[in-house]
Order: sequence, then structure tokens, then C-alpha cells
Amino acid sequence: MRTKPANLTLALSIFLSACGASPSGAATAVEDYITALASKDQAALISNSCADWEDDALIELDSFALVEVTLDGMSCKETGTDGDKTIVHCAGTLNMSYNGEPQSLDLSARAYEVIEQDGDWLVCGVR
Repeated sequence: MRTKPANLTLALSIFLSACGASPSGAATAVEDYITALASKDQAALISNSCADWEDDALIELDSFALVEVTLDGMSCKETGTDGDKTIVHCAGTLNMSYNGEPQSLDLSARAYEVIEQDGDWLVCGVR
């Protein structure tokens, strides 16, 4: 027979392990942003960008206009903060093909700056 403290410890450990299994709101926003880039979904890209980043996001989207893009092994996680920004790093690649010539972009090559605005996490820059 278990005691109340043992039950509480078990419940807490299950809860904490479940929380660790899913990305944070900031990481999810970056994953959604990158997915929108890869699928060339302008509406989704803008909905995952802060107002100050929208023009830059559209420039990034334009750079993918003539290439076929697929995502491979993307996963993102928070790695720190800088003032009001949450820093998110990702792993995986964006695989591109232009006229049959393959190229890949390592997602770990840059960090994303994410802010929380009115309860929504939004990409607001890169490093």
C-alpha cells in the first residue's frame, strides 16, 4: 500500500516527464514558422511572426519561391533568454532542389528570437 507522499511523488514525476516531451510555446512557434517556410504558406508564416519581423519573413519566403523544399528531422527547443526574447535553436535540415541540384540548409546554423505577445509566441528575429 502506498502512502500519500509516494503517490504525490509518482504523480509529479509523471507530470514533469510528460511536460518535457513536448516543445515549449516558443519552440512550437519556430517549428510552425519553419514549416510555413518549407510549405510556402504565407498566411501561416505571418501568423507566426511579430509585426516587426513580417517583412523579413516575407523576404525569406520569397527566397524559396523557385525551389522545392522538404524538412528533415526538425526539432526545436528553448536555449535561453535575452531580455524579453526567448532564444530557440533547432536541429534538422531544409532540403532544397533547384533544377535538380540539391542543397541543404542546416537549421542549427542560426537561432530564433521569439517573443510572447498577447498570449501568442511569435518569431521576431534571427541570429
